[in-house]
Amino acid sequence: MTFPAPLTGVVPPVCTPLTPDREVDVPSLTRLIDHLVDAGVHGLFVLGSTSEVAYLTDAQRGLVVETTVAHVAGRLPVLAGTIDMTTPRVLDHAHTARAAGADAIVVTAPFYTRTHPAEIARHFRLVAARAGLPVFAYDLPDSVHSKLGPELVLELAADGVLAGLKDSSGDLGSFRTVVTGARTRPGVRGFTALTGSEVVVDAALALGADGVVPGLANVDPVGYVRLYELCAAGDWRRARAEQERLCELFGLVGVGDPARMGGSSSALGAFKAALHLRGVIDCPATAEPQVPLSPGEVERVGKYLASAGLL
Repeated sequence: MTFPAPLTGVVPPVCTPLTPDREVDVPSLTRLIDHLVDAGVHGLFVLGSTSEVAYLTDAQRGLVVETTVAHVAGRLPVLAGTIDMTTPRVLDHAHTARAAGADAIVVTAPFYTRTHPAEIARHFRLVAARAGLPVFAYDLPDSVHSKLGPELVLELAADGVLAGLKDSSGDLGSFRTVVTGARTRPGVRGFTALTGSEVVVDAALALGADGVVPGLANVDPVGYVRLYELCAAGDWRRARAEQERLCELFGLVGVGDPARMGGSSSALGAFKAALHLRGVIDCPATAEPQVPLSPGEVERVGKYLASAGLL
């Protein structure tokens, strides 16, 4: 499909359903895609953090992109994460995504090795020159241990290197600088600014974000589409009420006992437990070595769903 510039609306980072033996559950993945498309989302982002991209093999990554592109069949743009440590590895993933028919790729700064800002800029320039697809930068300092400064993002946007930004930094001030610069900086055209937050979507849209990439939209895509539409219509009172409802639902990511599991196990386990309880996916398994939720923790997820009117 022709990639929209800018891309607007709700673009969920799609969970990757797994079988009990941790293979990609293709029938569940296609049901999840239908669950999202039927809710009215505006695009799909596969192979991001919520997709457990760091835990998947290269073959599994390829299968996710191929399955999603084939099932969407051009109805929505599909963004594919090509997240890896170095430029050559990212380009390998980018070529796989392009061959599968993805519409754009999403790329973090390099990680594991210590990188200088000049090397980060060179990384994005090389990927954009060789990938053959629009490139979205993914600002994820908690995982890659470097922050994409707004000046760097805007410089790369003005040079035609970046088509957009998915901001998961939690730094709303920095994100605002990008949003403002995308509107006013010479040379920047059609740049997409997306927030990865679940809990300040209304604020991000109020300051000019083009769209949102909330992991919780897997669980309640209708709610996030409704929130986006209320903000687009300027109905900020009702938008605030919907955002507050979603903030309450987002509490489910904390059901896991921090004495025995990390935040990723808790949050991704909760998303998948919620999708399983809602009948969207067959199995709530998360990838190894994440720790599964206990029956009691799954029960708590169900209570959050019930309170939000989703069961």
